Amino acid sequence: MKDYLKIDHIRKVFGNVTTLNDLSFHVAKGEFVCLLGPSGCGKTTLLRTIAGLEEPTAGRIFIDGKDVTAVPPAKRNFGIVFQSYALFPNLTALSNVEFGLKAKKMPKKEVKEKALAALEMVGLVDLQDRYPAQLSGGQQQRIALARALALSPSFLLLDEPLSALDAKVREKLRFEIRDLQEKLGITTIMVTHDQEEALTMADKIIVMNRGEIMQIGTPQEIYQLPANPFVADFIGAMNFINLQPSHPEGRILAIRPEHITLTQGEGVSAIVEKLEFRGPVYRGMVKLEQSDSPLHDKLVLIDLPATIVHQQKIQLGSILTLSIGEKQMLSYSEKVGC
Repeated sequence: MKDYLKIDHIRKVFGNVTTLNDLSFHVAKGEFVCLLGPSGCGKTTLLRTIAGLEEPTAGRIFIDGKDVTAVPPAKRNFGIVFQSYALFPNLTALSNVEFGLKAKKMPKKEVKEKALAALEMVGLVDLQDRYPAQLSGGQQQRIALARALALSPSFLLLDEPLSALDAKVREKLRFEIRDLQEKLGITTIMVTHDQEEALTMADKIIVMNRGEIMQIGTPQEIYQLPANPFVADFIGAMNFINLQPSHPEGRILAIRPEHITLTQGEGVSAIVEKLEFRGPVYRGMVKLEQSDSPLHDKLVLIDLPATIVHQQKIQLGSILTLSIGEKQMLSYSEKVGC
């Protein structure tokens, strides 16, 4: 795929605080990219910088091969959707979508046609006459998305668009947004702190922390081969087993709970310390009992199928025999939470 957006050594400094520290990456045309990281990591500042709402302290931004670093937001041809919806409460759904089109001095007939087409995209034509207060949170966010798409933007920016919604609506809407993005083929960059959103929606994830890029990769790469302990800890659940000072290089082993499984053969003995019901699985915390090994007395999380827990009557204090997947074991020399 052809590169559409290029971020070239972008820095952003507010006073004595460096919010973005020498960031560089590419976004291909039609790609869905998630900027993922904890609050305060700089992802929203980066999105605003791409939009032209913030001026970078250093570095350049290229859109479709053109340097737009000094180009004002109105000339960058993007659509943007915010967490707060930002709808006009005194305007109907249709009028909200028409607003940006009218600002472009389009003919009245064309404005209505484009607005209705955008509402059709998000499945809300039947609610065109309702006001925001008469719509659910999910419906309001769809109107905000329709308003952004009505302008036929070259790319779409989404700033935590689902975080104000409840879990069920959030899950439904993330599939709808991804489906619509694929149908339109529009280049999209979404800010989120929700790892599940990033893993399920993105073609590529850019993990950020403290204004720096920790790793860039597909969801599978980020989850299966995290580049450092921060990424490993931030994405999904991870067990960290500190071998210091028993290991000469002070290594830290890391393995996900699903890669520690029950076995009927040889394995590591473990005592169940905690057991938490999570529907189809139980998340257990167990203490490993492997004498003459650096794993002895280490506490780790494991995921056990609920059917197995019930069949074998596993409970607090139960002794299990576990197989620890060596192929899935990762090794780091850095400290967790770097």
